[in-house]
Amino acid sequence: MMAIQGFGQSSVVYFTKDITPESLVSIYEALGVNSEGKRVAVKISTGESSRTNYLRPAFIKGLVQKVNGNIVECNTAYGGSRSTTAAHRRSIAERGFNDIATVDIMDEEGEMQLPVTDTRHIKHDIVGSHLQNYDLMINLAHFKGHAMGGFGGVLKNQSIGVASSSGKLYIHSAGRSTTRWMSDDQDGFLESMAAAAQAVHNYFKQDGRDIVYINVMNNLSVDCDCDGNPASPKMKDVGILASLDPVALDKACLDLVFNHQSVAGDDASPLIRRIENLHGTHTVAYAEQLGLGSQHYTLINLDEQSSVESTESGFPHLYNVYSLDGKKLFTNARSLDGLEKGAYIINGEKRIIE
Repeated sequence: MMAIQGFGQSSVVYFTKDITPESLVSIYEALGVNSEGKRVAVKISTGESSRTNYLRPAFIKGLVQKVNGNIVECNTAYGGSRSTTAAHRRSIAERGFNDIATVDIMDEEGEMQLPVTDTRHIKHDIVGSHLQNYDLMINLAHFKGHAMGGFGGVLKNQSIGVASSSGKLYIHSAGRSTTRWMSDDQDGFLESMAAAAQAVHNYFKQDGRDIVYINVMNNLSVDCDCDGNPASPKMKDVGILASLDPVALDKACLDLVFNHQSVAGDDASPLIRRIENLHGTHTVAYAEQLGLGSQHYTLINLDEQSSVESTESGFPHLYNVYSLDGKKLFTNARSLDGLEKGAYIINGEKRIIE
């Protein structure tokens, strides 16, 4: 039997196709984490404009209020509606987030540094100083494409999203600058995101703190919520997924995209191209390499009370395969039969066929 190198321990990922406020609460409850008596941060993106596909206040209200949480954000590092605290607060008010909870801009009063396990690019993670005010973080991400990272899920929401404005520049530059944009080291940027996400995870996994992860797969544009005028989604909504393992969660969402049976009016190919063109899956693979989580998971469908284990290698059941020189060999193939032994780019990741 053909073998593909590299997979870790299996993690549990919960799924529901029902994208409602009630299902958001239910999937959080399935994670089994008690918020009672804890200071809870619900990390979302407040979106660059009203046209952006950010998670709306009416959708997240039930969860935020159930845990008596604060919505938390940090200022952006690019010119726009959220680059200063004053502008960001106006945007937050305009989008209606103040109507459902207190919104904390975590770098409003400065920064703090978190240690990183991987110092290949960044030597620390620079986050908003208010992070220290919380005992539990609910990383609530809108899963979609991204113009620089290929896709955005919980790993991006936890790295770029929790970083202060200068911390964002530090990650984007792969550790070379906290004052200007540098984007010429794509894999370095992706690896820096993984390292920063691990720093936040490790912070919340000590001294009685905790962290959980939720991805909402709706409005699946190729563009991020940081884009004030995003492209219209071509792929239909999928559902809500949640896990205690951020690597498994983002991987499960990627699998649902790569494994999607595209038809007219429901086409995953633009999002797949965006992810592949920017080597987006490398963030997940590198995060697993760092020990942040596992790409091998069991998907539990809360709608049907059933479970499906991911394939042995952690890969989806459909494969997009390139040679190392960029020639496309397979498109949405159901197996890897026919590939000779060697190295390939499979669903955006370099893998060895033995």
